[in-house]
Amino acid sequence: MTPPGRGQPGNPQRKAGDEIAGLAARKAAARLLAAVIDARTPLDGLTDNEHGHPQYKALDGRDRALVRAILVTALRYRMTIAGLLSKRLEKPLPANATALSHILNVAAAQILFLDVPDSAAVDLAVTHAKSDPRTLRFSGLVNGVLRSLAPAKEAELAPALAATSEAPPWFSERLVSAYGADKARAILAAHRHEAPVDFTVKADPALWAERLGGIVLPTGTVRVEKLSANVIDLPGFGDGAWWVQDMAASLPARLFGDIRGQRVADLCAAPGGKTAQLVLAGATVTAVDTSKNRLARLKQNLDRLGLTAELVQTDLLDYMPSQLFDAVLLDAPCSSTGTVRRHPDVPWTKTLADVEKLAGLQRRLLAHAVTLVRPGGRIVFSNCSLDPIEGEELYRDFLAEYPSVVADPIRPGEFAGIDPFLTPEGTLRTTPADLALESPGISGLDGFFAARMRRAG
Repeated sequence: MTPPGRGQPGNPQRKAGDEIAGLAARKAAARLLAAVIDARTPLDGLTDNEHGHPQYKALDGRDRALVRAILVTALRYRMTIAGLLSKRLEKPLPANATALSHILNVAAAQILFLDVPDSAAVDLAVTHAKSDPRTLRFSGLVNGVLRSLAPAKEAELAPALAATSEAPPWFSERLVSAYGADKARAILAAHRHEAPVDFTVKADPALWAERLGGIVLPTGTVRVEKLSANVIDLPGFGDGAWWVQDMAASLPARLFGDIRGQRVADLCAAPGGKTAQLVLAGATVTAVDTSKNRLARLKQNLDRLGLTAELVQTDLLDYMPSQLFDAVLLDAPCSSTGTVRRHPDVPWTKTLADVEKLAGLQRRLLAHAVTLVRPGGRIVFSNCSLDPIEGEELYRDFLAEYPSVVADPIRPGEFAGIDPFLTPEGTLRTTPADLALESPGISGLDGFFAARMRRAG
């Protein structure tokens, strides 16, 4: 993997003002890694170009890309890195030596996985340790550990990867409980690979697969393993011919069947991929979201696509339309554990308590969503969690608690490509270990759960 803005070879070079080239980027990476691991702060917010962490925003674009590459790598391979570092310590680091741990992890990520010269990664880490009063006395340890790690990479990395699962215990245990040991291992192995980029196209998937350099998946989604340019510079972006949307995320909106001429509510709608699908399918769509900024982004996306929908900014639990809808889609806020390939911080920023709390919120939102649809109308509930607490268990418990809502099972063959993801209950379940194709980099899809119901009578 070669990140933009990779480190300079050899010993650190000094810039104007006596600043060592590359040091600010490594300091930012360690600081942001601390925010993720110690404060459970989501990585996307920290690395947002407008509202991100001040140390990150102070960097130029090249160094921001390097910091992002270091962080994604350090999180994606956190357990392997920890194991290889611990082999080189005579005793575990003190419990309060978190700053030292993050310096070592940032350097090890570069040495083991990124195209950064070992000498630069080591020298910058030592300089970083010397510059921080909390780690000054450990600078010799940093030097010794990392200089031992670099030449051992070829012999030790592959066995360490084979013997390690990249997840905190709570997350691994939940996967094993839900899917069994073999499927859990396959999911964790998939998390080591960067997700491909999927496109939902308005028409002619074969044409856009050719133009974008990708393939057409069984559901009609176009998939590209690696982008050749920024999304906004790709053919078709300016014309509104497609939008970026993981294949799994495209499935829930299709569960309504023929919705031409129907009034459909897309609840928790931003950023708008599902709204666009519903509009394109011929529905009159009301998109509801609590965030003004997220709705503004949704409108921008629809404008680019040449699509229109009614936008409503409100807390969903307070939303009371003047007329009931024919169908309602609730893609509920969740733990996002199905998106770890794209967001490797998720297992480290969430806990089982967070999953349980979010499941409670989803149940309240679903109970309200049901009141928005006419008798006989369809409700589709979905989220991007891998945990049955937010999916299968919630669905079963909800049906048992609300006799006014009945199951509307998804049938095999309803549309192309869906059958491998159907459960015996007629719900939909995907994981990153599904959809095995020619190589890991082009395989898999986000973890998603979706269920279809009807409001009785």
